[in-house]
Amino acid sequence: MKRNVYLDYSATTPVKKEVFEAMVPFYTDNFGNASSIYRIGREAKDVIDKSRETIAETINASPKEIYFCAGGSEADNWALKGIAEANSAKGKHIITSKIEHHAILHTCEYLEKRGFEVTYLDVDEYGMINLKDLENAIKNETILISIMYVNNEIGTIQSIKEIGKIAKKNGVYFHTDAVQAYGHIKMDVEDLGVDLMTMSSHKIYGPKGIGALYIKRGTHIDQLIHGGAQEKNMRAGTENLAAIVGFGKAASIADETLDEHRSRLIVLRDRMINEILNKIDHVKLNGPRTERHPGNVNFCFEFIEGESLLLLLDNEGIAASSGSACTSGSLDPSHVLMSIGLPHEIAHGSLRLTIGDFTTKEDVDYTVEKLIGIVEKLRAISPLH
Repeated sequence: MKRNVYLDYSATTPVKKEVFEAMVPFYTDNFGNASSIYRIGREAKDVIDKSRETIAETINASPKEIYFCAGGSEADNWALKGIAEANSAKGKHIITSKIEHHAILHTCEYLEKRGFEVTYLDVDEYGMINLKDLENAIKNETILISIMYVNNEIGTIQSIKEIGKIAKKNGVYFHTDAVQAYGHIKMDVEDLGVDLMTMSSHKIYGPKGIGALYIKRGTHIDQLIHGGAQEKNMRAGTENLAAIVGFGKAASIADETLDEHRSRLIVLRDRMINEILNKIDHVKLNGPRTERHPGNVNFCFEFIEGESLLLLLDNEGIAASSGSACTSGSLDPSHVLMSIGLPHEIAHGSLRLTIGDFTTKEDVDYTVEKLIGIVEKLRAISPLH
């Protein structure tokens, strides 16, 4: 019997029922503009401040250090462009890695066209940067290091705390894109030594279109959008009230259930990895075995095109991805898989299966069973096999 199995939680998550219910009144009855001075305006400001406090508590920050914006890509853009513009008199050198999300890589390309120099660090076969390479790349003109916390395709968890120490020792700002980490890994921005951190709501069962940038107090950064005085004069525009409420609720639930959530996902993740490795030949696990996102499974299947895999899995009711959702329409091999040293023909056979709160053991077993048959079918007609 065909099931409907969603295995693309790194692309987006469903809004949880309790999150949606928390949001509804702020579309209808409590719809005030937080900039208005009358009662429903003041009430709107109060609930925004409450969500800001909730999110700050989850990362051991001050509420004054949390700035709401439209999502992870906007927060990444703000971090890089804001630091670059505000600190260009000190230097115009930025360090990042070759496996960052395109919200970082394309922003770096934009800054290069405006006269900034960017060093793109190599990664090893598991997607880890070399900390010695990072130290060697720093020079007097370096103003920012931006390294993602968890890779969105292969799930690699970087040594964020060690990178923070290196940045602090050299007087360089450190930004981490934590979109895939927030809500899945317990984090403390003071302990990690980060100056800026990107978070997104729709990766933790909250609504789309809302995210936040943590900016450590004292960080010299330009404002993102000019206009009104919202977000302490740093990001103009009427606040997305209901979405901010939903983000706060989702963050609260994620923080309260984090340990249970992680443990459950790791059991399902490892079951899927072991079953695929044991039952399918010519398959490679991408990313590290343990230091990876608790819900991330990423394989390359030799002699097969990833797009064909996705289509046949979809026919069986299984929603999966070949990589980042933001590049799923591209025919080019993943820049992440190429950076970890895979040849084109192998990288083209990639499959990302990301597990979430509503995934069951039966979903995992059903997916593995269908995958075995699909791989056999595709290899039987492959001219490469």
